[in-house]
Amino acid sequence: MNAPGRYIASWIAVAAALGPAPANSQSIQVGTAGAPRFEARAAAIVAKMTLEEKASQLKNDSTAIPRLHIPAYNWWSEGLHGVARAGEATVFPQAIGLAATWHPELIQQAANAISTEFRAKYAGSVGLDGSSTLYRGLTVWSPNVNIFRDPRWGRGQETFGEDPYLTSRFGVAFIKGLQGADPTYFKTLAVVKHFAVHSGPEADRHKQNVAPSPYDLEDTYLPAFRAAVTIGQAGGVMCAYNALYGVPACASPLLGSHLRTDWGLKGHIVSDCSGIADFFRPDAHGYTRTPQEAVAAAIKAGTDMFCSEFGENHSSDPAIIVSAVRQGLLPEPLLDQAVRRMVEARLRLGLIDRSPDNPYSAIVASANDTRENAELNARIARESLVLLKNDGLLPLKNAPRSIAVIGPNADSIDALVGNYSGTPSKPVTLLAGLKARFPGASITFVEGTGTIGLPLKEVPEAAFCLDRDCTARGLKREEFAGADPAGTPVKTSVDRTVAFAWGRPVRVERSTVIRWSGFVTPAESGPYRFRLESENGYRVLIDGKEVVGAWDAADPSTIADGEISLRAGQPYAITVEARQSGQRGDQRLFWSNFSQREEAAIAAARNSELVVFAAGLNAHVEGEEMRVHAPGFVGGDRSSLDLPEPQQALLEKLHATGKPLVLVLMNGSALGIEWADRNIPAIVEAWYPGGEGGRAVADLIAGDFSPAGRLPVTFYRSVADLPAFEDYTMKNRTYRYFKGRPLYPFGYGKSFTRFRYAKPLTSTTRLIPGRSVIVSTKVTNTGGMDSDEVVQLYITRNEAEGPIRALKGFQRIHLARGESRKVQFLLDNDAMSSVLSDGKRRVLSGKLFIWIGGGQPNMEERRISAGGLSEISVN
Repeated sequence: MNAPGRYIASWIAVAAALGPAPANSQSIQVGTAGAPRFEARAAAIVAKMTLEEKASQLKNDSTAIPRLHIPAYNWWSEGLHGVARAGEATVFPQAIGLAATWHPELIQQAANAISTEFRAKYAGSVGLDGSSTLYRGLTVWSPNVNIFRDPRWGRGQETFGEDPYLTSRFGVAFIKGLQGADPTYFKTLAVVKHFAVHSGPEADRHKQNVAPSPYDLEDTYLPAFRAAVTIGQAGGVMCAYNALYGVPACASPLLGSHLRTDWGLKGHIVSDCSGIADFFRPDAHGYTRTPQEAVAAAIKAGTDMFCSEFGENHSSDPAIIVSAVRQGLLPEPLLDQAVRRMVEARLRLGLIDRSPDNPYSAIVASANDTRENAELNARIARESLVLLKNDGLLPLKNAPRSIAVIGPNADSIDALVGNYSGTPSKPVTLLAGLKARFPGASITFVEGTGTIGLPLKEVPEAAFCLDRDCTARGLKREEFAGADPAGTPVKTSVDRTVAFAWGRPVRVERSTVIRWSGFVTPAESGPYRFRLESENGYRVLIDGKEVVGAWDAADPSTIADGEISLRAGQPYAITVEARQSGQRGDQRLFWSNFSQREEAAIAAARNSELVVFAAGLNAHVEGEEMRVHAPGFVGGDRSSLDLPEPQQALLEKLHATGKPLVLVLMNGSALGIEWADRNIPAIVEAWYPGGEGGRAVADLIAGDFSPAGRLPVTFYRSVADLPAFEDYTMKNRTYRYFKGRPLYPFGYGKSFTRFRYAKPLTSTTRLIPGRSVIVSTKVTNTGGMDSDEVVQLYITRNEAEGPIRALKGFQRIHLARGESRKVQFLLDNDAMSSVLSDGKRRVLSGKLFIWIGGGQPNMEERRISAGGLSEISVN
């Protein structure tokens, strides 16, 4: 039901001869009504602090100052797509999925719900003295507005995609939702990150020096941060790990010249965690010789607070700051300025000097994870889905009598949530969603393959014994107080299996090391892979041989595993040693699942009317600085855009059965699925779709709604199409500069209906310098189904250095079948401006070509065709 008419649009040639674009206007900041009062109060509080007390406030885990009635507070909370790492919460689609909705107003609603849940978490955990612990505060280190310039970057899932304009719109919406609309108080405080430029590789982030041209810096890397500060009025900014032009980002002159002076940032700047240690580490930037010099350089540049410094002995942090002042490296008035910003932020949140006038203090613990938020989540999940291909299979004409649900992401909660997530209380996997949507169908689930290897399952309790003769079930458990399993254990007990959890809620930081030991007996012979689902380091030994060695894993979500051949019925000595720390200590031991292998999946497909293959990635293979030992993955990033080889092999065998097949992708970055595009009849990009994601995908397959999600990134065919990952120039990157033929273009997505666009009209035939232009068109739903449509406006001008085209406007609208609607866009000087080689923006004379349609122009292979052309005279 996808016709070329959906994309019919027109060009308009606009001649412009305007002067320089006006300076960015400053909008009214939320919380400005009480700004003078808060500023004065913060200054008065800081004036009473000792030097040591001031230093204690520049850590993310700021200590209490009882004599000044200042409670302890941990600034570190994560809210990328829901309250993260603090137990059950509404888990919305991952940020890249939010961007795929192309619906900023809806995402602002999501951010508002997230801020309510932060307030609810805070209300349910705050101490009697007003103190708050890790991940349960009101300073939210989100959103991430870095540009997803290269699909190999593992953290691209955290962003709003590759386009500066789209990212700016979503960043501003998310910030406004988090911070609320009260003129005096912040609901929560948004800390936009990571300033600036970094977007991989993860393995080099602590030592990489990035030196983009002035053009690329202004045209690509900074616009979203500028919008976040000048329009979104973000209360804080996090600086990046990388260096900029030879200077670590947290000491960069851009903090003062851009954030503070040009853009007017009034809030605080915080380092990324352990980022200041990179200043003096010889294996990192090596920018300073000592921690004291690092502290001084950062604060002088404008950084106000340090996360997780300096190494493991965090108690030394205030002493280092004090030492920097006493050595004459850091003037105390600059320290006072940083502390005042931190105190003022807490005052605006109502964390000091609590007042009944703060409307957000009435939010109670029961406001977390509500039914209303679940329904909002379900709507957003629907809107995020992108139909990449459909040869008429979808929507299903009739409910199938039997469905084979196959793939590593079919019944995976990991594939729902992505990274930096909370825990969905009632997760709906794709398998669960299909069962609920097709209750009359016989549904068979076979995993078939794991993400990057064999499918795994939790080792059953029946497999463990305390001794070789199995006179008693279970495993010996020993707990150790130190950092290693050495010496005399502080506690010994018997566990039924290898499993650990701190429990919820966690109010204090804890750490321990546990050793489980005993014997394990497999029921089948063959190669077994072992993995501990863990957020910390671990090792697994079988008969004294180390099968998995991830004791020093630097990342918080390792999936290190190892293989060994075992015989059925033979007991093997097993030892599992694992670290538990922080608030994310859940651990379970997995091994190979023979019943879920490839042969069973193919048999299930042959015996079913419909096959749904849930493929893709998860946040254990793509993410932040992690260890993944598999082809195509490196350091949390990817070296290949292909589906992991085991999944691709199974997909081809499922296709060979001849059964109708729907490929559902769950991932945080673009995949080069060229074979699937040629051979599979229906492909759905679901991203990491959140706690309600399985329901949304099942409803799409059934045809309960027409999909209208659009790609916020380009899907390339392979890495061969791309420049070197380490190259930060934008040449031949993203839709704005890529000169090749993409697999699926930015802004692309199919529908179950058709749309027709009338020729665009302009509000004037002659441009007057300094005035805006209104461009409008009429869009008609000419198909047989009600549907949303994303109307997109792109501008192109004939420039040697400029982008091929650039998104400058979009609207998501809903049209009933047969309905028409006028859609209009206001183009101001900024929209029509160009960035020059020196990084300055100007509106230049010449012709502007404006396209309005359901996607980019001139993508004939994806049924996107150009329309007419007209001109506007120059004044």
